Amino acid sequence: MAPSADQHARVTPGGFTVLSLRFSEDDAHAALHQLCVKEHRVRSESNTKRPLDRTLFVLNVPPYCSESVLTEIFSRFGPVLSVELRERPGASESQKHSAVSKYFTDKHRQCFRVAYIVFKHASGVNAAKRHPENDPLIVSTAERRVRTGIHKWIQQYSDSMIKASSLQQDIDQFMNDYDTQKEEEAERQSKEAEQQQEDEEGWVKVTKGSRGVKVRPHSETANERTLQKEKKKKERKELLNFYTWQHRNTQKERES
Repeated sequence: MAPSADQHARVTPGGFTVLSLRFSEDDAHAALHQLCVKEHRVRSESNTKRPLDRTLFVLNVPPYCSESVLTEIFSRFGPVLSVELRERPGASESQKHSAVSKYFTDKHRQCFRVAYIVFKHASGVNAAKRHPENDPLIVSTAERRVRTGIHKWIQQYSDSMIKASSLQQDIDQFMNDYDTQKEEEAERQSKEAEQQQEDEEGWVKVTKGSRGVKVRPHSETANERTLQKEKKKKERKELLNFYTWQHRNTQKERES
């Protein structure tokens, strides 16, 4: 006998499979939350963090589901390598800015999000897509309690308290790295200054690579020397013109 329709996974027109989510086993009569999942297959996205055959894209993730919670929930379908939570779908964000400290991080908004779940094997994605809607996934269990409400706020406040000794260690490490960087920068500038020396006329000989060419440096000293040189040339020319005119004038007076 063929299984009834409610024993199969429900697939929406967009190709998403609907999974039911229940907060705890005690909430047997509570309304179920629904997740929409499908295989992530964006070929234009060249990202090794999201393998096309092993990444599950999840919509409508509630705020109480963290990366660790999603890892536990979806581990029933196979080993989970990583979970990436974001406020909206899009390309994976590479770390453009290295964090100054682990104690100063951006706060995430409490909102429904999307997730990219990477399984160790492709069978994990297929198992999640075949999971029936009438078999809800449990968020909070006796072995893994998920805090909500005032208990969650208390935990978040306790986690936000930083030990002075740990913070001082982080500050010292940052300052040591900063001093090392400044020393390396000063040494590099010193070597460049030795290689590029101005001559009397304000020209700099650049010896980068196998060729040596002369270029005019963009510095105030070089510009000032060039202006003085041009001024002297102009004065000499004016003086020479004056002597020439005086000589011609003298000759005319003699002839007359």
